[in-house]
Amino acid sequence: MSNPFFKNYGPFLVSDILKLINVKTDNVKKDVELKDIKDLYSSNNSDITFFHSKKYLEIAKNTKASFCITTEFLKKELPTSCVPLVVENVLVSVSKITSMFYPDAINDDFDESVIDINETDFKDKVIYGKNVLIGKNVSIGKNCKIGHNTIIEKNVSIGDNSSIGSNTIIRNSLISNNVKILDNCVVGKHGFGFFPNKIKNLRYPHIGVVIIKENCEIGCGSTIDRGSMSNTVIGKNTYLDNQIHIAHNVKIGENSIIAGQVGIAGSSIIGSNVRIGGQAGISGHINVGNNVEIGGGSGVIKNIPDNTKVMGYPAKNIREFLRDNK
Repeated sequence: MSNPFFKNYGPFLVSDILKLINVKTDNVKKDVELKDIKDLYSSNNSDITFFHSKKYLEIAKNTKASFCITTEFLKKELPTSCVPLVVENVLVSVSKITSMFYPDAINDDFDESVIDINETDFKDKVIYGKNVLIGKNVSIGKNCKIGHNTIIEKNVSIGDNSSIGSNTIIRNSLISNNVKILDNCVVGKHGFGFFPNKIKNLRYPHIGVVIIKENCEIGCGSTIDRGSMSNTVIGKNTYLDNQIHIAHNVKIGENSIIAGQVGIAGSSIIGSNVRIGGQAGISGHINVGNNVEIGGGSGVIKNIPDNTKVMGYPAKNIREFLRDNK
């Protein structure tokens, strides 16, 4: 479930996709219809996917997609059931194809559909402050509170007993029961996904959502970007301190605590029972295991196994760090 809020304009013929990404080949059935573009893990035989890094080698070997945008070097790793479409720049081609299927997911302008909460059915069901605006396709559970000047834009579900602070904006998000999102947060806007170009940068569509599971707290001034090809997920009973940035496609497990000013770059996976000290930075596409402790100010640039304590830049085992910094 990566795209419940964005209209899919497919299916499209393979011939249309080949033309879009400028691939010329006579060895492909061009009259096949493709229904969607998905990541390697979630694709099925009516989808097209992409494979751009050996980090995803094991997943690529088992993908069920019929077609895959990839490189000459990586194409041999795909199963025989998946036809490789070799391009020079995989992610640029994927951006173009995703824009074809989901043109409404490219831009992220303010929601023009919002109306004052006093004009909605929520006025008798929610405790709210002044100047609260609500968009279309919004559901709010029982015993919820919404602070002053907050905008719940289109495509948001909020569970029971949840509290949304003042001056907060939420869209394209699924929020469970007993969640607290404090003041000045932005949740569910698109992430920092684009490809530099001297004439005009190419914006990458974000068709995922933000999922915040039960009993979480999101600190003041934090930003959680929605996913690009998958979802951004905050596991249950996880607490984020103030001024934290969670980028697109990040997955954080259960019972984790993250201190202020931490930044987690796109597509990184953080395990359960993780502790991250203030001002630490996690690079993109990193796997942090369960029961990991990361010291404040650390820079994580490679995977961290379960049950590990690290500190420093680049982050290293805490014993090694202390030995080197006596």
